[in-house]
Amino acid sequence: MGIFSGKAKSSSSSISGNKSKVRIVVAGDCGTGKSSLIATAASEKFAQHVPPVLTPTRLFADFYPDRIPFTVNDTPSSSENQNALTHELETADAVVLTYSCDQPHTLDRLSTFWLPELRRLQVKVPVVVVGCKLDAVDDTTVRQEQLLSLVQEFEEIETCTECSARNLFQVSKVFYYANVAVLFPTSPLFDKKKQTLKPKFERALKRIFILCDHDRDNTLSDTEFNDLQIKCFNVPLPPSEVVDIKRVVQEKYPEGVNERGLTLRGFLILSELLLQKGSHELWTVLRKFGYDNDIKLRDDLLHVSFKRAPDQSVELTNEAVKFLKEIFCSFDHDSDGALQVAELDDLFSTAPESPWIEPPYKDAAESTATGGISLDGFLSKWSLMTLLEPNKSLANLIYIGYVGDPASAFDITKARRLNSTKKQSERKVLQSFVFGPNGAGKSALLNSFLRRPFPEVYTPTTNERFAANVVYQDGGTKKILILREIPEDGARQLVCSKESLGPCDVAVFVHDISNEQSWKRATELLVEVASHGEESGFEVPCLIVAAKDDLNMYPLAIQDSTRF
Repeated sequence: MGIFSGKAKSSSSSISGNKSKVRIVVAGDCGTGKSSLIATAASEKFAQHVPPVLTPTRLFADFYPDRIPFTVNDTPSSSENQNALTHELETADAVVLTYSCDQPHTLDRLSTFWLPELRRLQVKVPVVVVGCKLDAVDDTTVRQEQLLSLVQEFEEIETCTECSARNLFQVSKVFYYANVAVLFPTSPLFDKKKQTLKPKFERALKRIFILCDHDRDNTLSDTEFNDLQIKCFNVPLPPSEVVDIKRVVQEKYPEGVNERGLTLRGFLILSELLLQKGSHELWTVLRKFGYDNDIKLRDDLLHVSFKRAPDQSVELTNEAVKFLKEIFCSFDHDSDGALQVAELDDLFSTAPESPWIEPPYKDAAESTATGGISLDGFLSKWSLMTLLEPNKSLANLIYIGYVGDPASAFDITKARRLNSTKKQSERKVLQSFVFGPNGAGKSALLNSFLRRPFPEVYTPTTNERFAANVVYQDGGTKKILILREIPEDGARQLVCSKESLGPCDVAVFVHDISNEQSWKRATELLVEVASHGEESGFEVPCLIVAAKDDLNMYPLAIQDSTRF
């Protein structure tokens, strides 16, 4: 089946990833029907294409989903074989837990022993609960409430079913469900307790919706909806089925459909409905749009060679900057020239998470008075991320909708040594290392660069910190300057690495103008860094900054600085 209807025509590699076979282990109390279940599944009575009983039993690939072969392993029920049982469970891709429909206490044992035992052993694989010997009872409703409670308590349970080996009733479904649970697990996509989509999956669906919304009207028209179906399953939907789908969504959520088509909320509601019915085709959709088993874009989609010399850097191209400016404007819903926190969260809502919630990116750019970020600040953070982690920058560009050639989004700059020889630089992003003793004013310099108020309480910097902002030059041109604060102790570690000064375009040495010892320590650092630059071949221009000019300078400050 396709996501909505029709027969899927997708290859196994596009759905099941790297899984070449599935190992299913059947466990449960003695006498619950484990062995009969396996024997029936492998018998010729069950299917002409399945071989006789083997231990472990191997079932042919063309009889099961995605043509992936699997083996079924029986397990001992006696306590004397605990080690063998443990080994089987710990090496399983999926576990089938059995109970006997005519022995209620065996169903109770699933919640009191078997499922807790799987957790104790840290067996984190899908579980299929199977009631055997269905032919021995008449009433099937008495167990439904208990099974529902079991599913709500143990989220590792993918599905529950009952069967009869004697009557050959639903035996095939047991192993079909176990296969589907491995190849197309529900738990990464759907929270069964809350009956809602998992956040990471919802973010992926939102990105897919936006990519399919070609006219950018925030709805999927019937044509766009069908394009999605064809892309994923190679089969179009009849118009009548599209109408039926929209009707089902609208009954569940009236705002899910409007006169133009299916809204984003309607698309998410449809996905919920499919998962509630046990549909696994949403994995096919994820695969077609480049997602792996962790619901992240596959590494091969993010592969761009950023090989470079220590004094080369990576920058965004004009094409990438143009895309980012357009994205910024499209999410600036109130047109105030800044992205507020909610707007920025919305922008990154198609990525697994916001890339800027932790250092070094958090608080690395100027904020507006309302706590938002301007276009300059937005581009500064992107430039910082591109400089430090170009692969992360590429991934997030694609997550938020960049569809161009990944290589066209980045430039690798010329080696800094070549720029130094020519006495000019074509770089659009410059990085400055900021050195100085504790208390000299390094952090205040970075705060001032981001137009932040001077803190009344001094807090020593123990980790590197970054500040990125736009600097306007004569003639209207502008560059992005990145200040990298180096703690005093960090300077010693830095000069131990030959290539450490390669990324540095200019070194800044800060001292407290009122403190002679601060001056001496700053000049000592300058000599260490400059000497290291000469020895390593990565010489850098140096700048001395006297901070705290509002205080009285120490008596020989002018003479010392002039002499130096």
